[in-house]
Amino acid sequence: MANLFDTSTAREGEPTQVVPGDYIAWKRSDLVFDYPPGEYSAEYVARISGGGEDEIKLAQDAGTTSSYYLFVADSATSAGFSVGLYHWQLEITKVATGDRVVVDIGDFRALADLDSNQADPRSHARKMVDAIEAMLEGRADTEELDAVQSTIGDRSLTRGGLLDMHRYYSRIVASEDARIAHQQGKTLAGFVRSSFR
Repeated sequence: MANLFDTSTAREGEPTQVVPGDYIAWKRSDLVFDYPPGEYSAEYVARISGGGEDEIKLAQDAGTTSSYYLFVADSATSAGFSVGLYHWQLEITKVATGDRVVVDIGDFRALADLDSNQADPRSHARKMVDAIEAMLEGRADTEELDAVQSTIGDRSLTRGGLLDMHRYYSRIVASEDARIAHQQGKTLAGFVRSSFR
C-alpha cells in the first residue's frame, strides 16, 4: 500500500467511502488532455442526500500538474462531513471566460468515525432491519420505534407492512454485505436468510 499522505502516489479517481477527519487525496489524469491545467480549473461540489445544508466545495490542489488534477481534503476539511450519502459533480471552468461545464457526477458515503463517542457504524438499511426485527419480537426501544415510524410516516404499523419493509431492507443489507465482501476479495455463498416470513 502506498503512503496515503504522499500526493505523488495519490489514487486515481474519487473515493467511494470516506471517514470524516481523514486526510483524503486523489487525482484525475483523464482530464488534462481536453482541459489542460492553467487554461482550465476543476472543482468538486457535493451535497448530502436529502438536500440538507451540507455542501462541500473542493477545488483542485496546488499540487496539480500538467499530468493530472490533484484534489486534497485535509483532516480539518473532512471533519466537517456529516455521516451520510453525498452526491457530487465535477465542474471544469475555462479560466479565460469563466464558463463552466459539469464533466462528471457520482457519489460517496461518509462513514461513522469509530474514534468518536457514540458512533454507530451501521448503514441506514442495517439499522432498519435491526429495528424492525426488534419490533416483530416485541423488544423494540423508543429509538427503534421512532426510526421505523419516521420512515413510514403516517401509515399504520401492521405486521404485514413490517414484514414487507424487512424484506426490502434485508435485500439492501445483503447487497451491502456482498459489496464489502467483494472489496475484501471474498465471496458470499448466498443472501442473508431471514427468520421472518
